[in-house]
Amino acid sequence: MTSMDRLKQMAAIEAVKLIEADMVVGLGTGSTAAFAVEALGERVAKGLRIVGIPTSERTAAQAEALGIPLGSFAIHARIDLTIDGADEVEVGSLNLIKGLGGALLREKIVASASQKLVIIVDESKLVEHLGTKTAVPVEVVPFGWQATKLRLEDLGATVNLRVSQETTFITDGGHYILDCKFGSMADPKLLESQIAQTVGVVESGLFIGMTSQVIVAGASGIRVLVKKVYYPDNGISKAKE
Repeated sequence: MTSMDRLKQMAAIEAVKLIEADMVVGLGTGSTAAFAVEALGERVAKGLRIVGIPTSERTAAQAEALGIPLGSFAIHARIDLTIDGADEVEVGSLNLIKGLGGALLREKIVASASQKLVIIVDESKLVEHLGTKTAVPVEVVPFGWQATKLRLEDLGATVNLRVSQETTFITDGGHYILDCKFGSMADPKLLESQIAQTVGVVESGLFIGMTSQVIVAGASGIRVLVKKVYYPDNGISKAKE
C-alpha cells in the first residue's frame, strides 16, 4: 500500500464510524470509496445491520463479495448517509468535482437522496477554487455528442471525449463522458446551471451545495471540514473545522 493509499484508508475508516445500525447507506465509487466499502464490510461481518445502495456496478460487485446487503430505490427512496470520494473539494464551500471514476450520474442521484453526504479525501484534493487541478466530467448521450462538445466549448471549456484502452469510455448508464477543462472557476453554481441547460447533457460532475462534511487525511492526521457559517452581525464568514 502506498502512502497515498494509507491516507485514503484513514479517511475511509473514520467515515465508516459514522454508520449506525439499520441505516440505509450510499456506497460511493472510486479508489477512496473502495476503502470505505472494505471497512464497512468488516463491520457487517461483525454483525452490523445496514442496507447499501451502490453508485456503480463496480461498487456493487465489491459490496456483494464482502457480504454487504444491497437494496434499491424501489424499496429505499431515502438514504441516511452516503460516503464517497471526490476529485476536488473547494475549501470553505465544500463544493465538489466528482466523476473521474466514471460514475457521476449515479453518484449524484444517490447524493441527492441522502440526508448526509460525507466526503473522504486525502489533503491533495483540497483547492481554493474548483477547476484548479481537475477537468469537470460531463456525462452526455452518445447521439450527437460532437454537437454537445461544441456547446460546452462555447462555455469556455477545453473538451475531450474520455477513452479507456483506446476505445470510448461507456458509463454504467450507457453514456459518454466529456472531460471539460474550465480552469479556476469564479462561479461554480452558475457554471453547473449552464452545463445542465446544454442539450445532450445528462449530468455534470459539479456537486454544488450537497456536502455535509469532508473527512481529510493528511500527514498530521485526520481533520473534519464543514461549510462556512455566515455571521450577519459582523459580516464575517468563518470556516468551521
